[in-house]
Amino acid sequence: MSNHEKGKSVSSSAPRNDDAPLLEIRDLAITFDTQNGPVNAVRNAHLTILPGETVAIVGESGSGKSTTALAAIGLLPSNGRVSGGRIIFDGEDITNASAKRIIELRGNSIGMVPQDPMSNLNPVWKIGFQVKETLKANGLDGANSKERVAEVLSEAGLPDAAARAKQYPHEFSGGMRQRALIAIGLACRPRLLIADEPTSALDVTVQRQILDHLDRMTTELGTAVLLITHDLGLAAERAEKLVVMYKGQVVESGPALEILRNPQHPYTQRLVNSAPSLASRRLQSQKAKDALAAAVEDLDDPADAAYTGEAPMRAGHTASSIPAAAAQPVKAARPAKDGERKGAQAGETILEIKNLTKVFKLRGALGKTTDFKAVDDVSISVPRGTTMAIVGESGSGKSTVAQMALSLLAPTEGSILFDGVEVNTLKGKALFDFRRRVQPIFQDPYGSLDPMFNIYRTIEEPLKIHKIGNAKSREKKVRELLDQVSMPASTMHRFPNELSGGQRQRIAIARALALNPDVIICDEAVSALDVLVQAQVLNLLNELQEDLGLTYLFITHDLAVVRQIADHVTVMQSGRVVEASSTDDVFSNPKQVYTQELLNAIPGAALLV
Repeated sequence: MSNHEKGKSVSSSAPRNDDAPLLEIRDLAITFDTQNGPVNAVRNAHLTILPGETVAIVGESGSGKSTTALAAIGLLPSNGRVSGGRIIFDGEDITNASAKRIIELRGNSIGMVPQDPMSNLNPVWKIGFQVKETLKANGLDGANSKERVAEVLSEAGLPDAAARAKQYPHEFSGGMRQRALIAIGLACRPRLLIADEPTSALDVTVQRQILDHLDRMTTELGTAVLLITHDLGLAAERAEKLVVMYKGQVVESGPALEILRNPQHPYTQRLVNSAPSLASRRLQSQKAKDALAAAVEDLDDPADAAYTGEAPMRAGHTASSIPAAAAQPVKAARPAKDGERKGAQAGETILEIKNLTKVFKLRGALGKTTDFKAVDDVSISVPRGTTMAIVGESGSGKSTVAQMALSLLAPTEGSILFDGVEVNTLKGKALFDFRRRVQPIFQDPYGSLDPMFNIYRTIEEPLKIHKIGNAKSREKKVRELLDQVSMPASTMHRFPNELSGGQRQRIAIARALALNPDVIICDEAVSALDVLVQAQVLNLLNELQEDLGLTYLFITHDLAVVRQIADHVTVMQSGRVVEASSTDDVFSNPKQVYTQELLNAIPGAALLV
C-alpha cells in the first residue's frame, strides 16, 4: 500500500506543520579536490524532512543525489568537503560536528542503506555476524542478539532468516544481498533512514514487501526516510515530497504527485517523459521509424485513406504521430512483430537451452550438506536477432541460467546450444571464439570492473585479448564506445570508485559492446541507471540489434523495461518456467497467478501511464 493510498500526506496526517524538521539542508555546497583543481559537485542544495515523512531525491547519475545524502551522515570521500551551507539534524547543526559526534548519530539516529551490496558486505563474514556487529556498535548486543539478528533479517524480507544468517554474501543472490543491507540499516531503529537505491536490485514483489516495511516503520515508529532513487514510479508511489536534482542543484521540489503529473522544470519534464510504464510499447529503431513515416506519407490516394479510416499522412507529421490504423497496411515498413526482428527467420535459433538443471550443495547444521535445485528442467529457445526476457523474483534462477549460458557454470543436467554447438564441449580456440561472440553485462558493475584498471584499460582489455587493432585504433574505439553510452571521453582516465553506480554500469555495457558480439546476455543491465540514461541505453541496444542483428537474453525484474525491449518473455518461479509467450500475450493476458502478481506489484504502475 502506498503512502498516497494510506492518506499519509503532509496535508492529511497529524499536525505535522507544527513539528520541527528532523533534517534540514540549507544552501549546501560540496566540493571535491581533484588533480585538476576543486570541482563543485553540489551547489545551493536545500531540502527539509519532517519526522515520519518520506522524501525522495531523483535525478540522473552524477546529479549529486547520493553526495548530498552522504554529507548528511558524514560519509563524504576523503577528497570531499562541505564548502558552504548548513546541515541541521533534530535542531543540532552537524555541518562541522566532530567525528565522535557523527559516529554517535550513525545507526541509532541516522541509518544508511547503501546502493551496492557487494562493496558494502564483507565477503569473509557471515551475514548474521555483520548484522550483530551493527547491533554491537550501537550497544544493542544483549543476550538475545541471535534472535534479534534473525528478526531484522526477517523484517527485511529474507525467508528462513535463522539459516540465512549462517551464510556468506556469495551464497546470496543480488536481491538477497541488498535485503541484508536493508536489515543492517534498520537494525537499530533509526529516526532517519537514508536509503540510496535500496530496491534497485530487487524484484517487484520483494520490492513491495521491503517498501511496505519501510512504510510501517514510518507510521509506527515515526522514522523518516530520505529515499534516493532513479525509479519515478517508486517515487510517485512511496514519497510524499519529491526533490529533483540536476547537475548538483535542486531544480524542483514539492508534493510528489503534483510534480510528476505537472512537472514545471524542463529537466523534470524529460525525466517524466522517459519513465517506462506498462503503457510503453516495444521500441522501434530510428531506421524503422523513418521508413514508417516515409511510407505513410505516400498514402495520399483517397482509396488508401478510406481503407485505413484515417486522414492521409501529410508533410510535417512524424512517426510518433501516425495512427495505429494507418500503419497497418504498410506491411513493408510496419514495426516488426515478435520473432520478426532483423536476422530472424522461421525456425532459426541462435541460443537453445534444453532441460537445464542446476543443483548446488548447501552447508547445513553440523557440517551436513543439502541439495538446492536452483534451476529445474528449464527449456528456452532464443531466435536470432530477437530479445528474450527472463523475469521472476530474486532467487527464481534467472541469473543462474545466464551464468550457465555464458559457460561460467556447468549444468547438472541438460544442454545449451549456441549456433547449434553444445557450449559445454567447447575448449581451446573454440571456447575463446565463443567468449568473443557471447558477451555479458552483469548485474553488479562494481564487482565486474577491476578497481585497479582505469576506464580506458577496462574497455580496451577485450580488444587487446582478442588482438583487435593497434593502440591508436583501440583508443578511437574506446572513445566511440564511451560516446555510445553517454559518457564523456575524459572518463577514460578515471577509476571505477570515482564513478556513480549508474556510470559504472554504462562502462560495463561499453565493454560488452567492444567485440561486436552476436549475443549479449544482460543480467539486470539497466537496473542501476536513471530513467534518462536507461532510455538512452535501451534505445542504443535496440538500434544495435537492428543494425547488427544482435540477440539479447535479457534478465530483469523490471517488467516496464521488458515491455520496451523484449519480443518474448519467460517467467521463472522457484527455478522453473511457469509461463512463456510473446511480450504482448504475457502483458495483456497473463495466464498464471504468479505472473499477474508480478505485474500488479510494479511501483507506480497506475500513476505513470
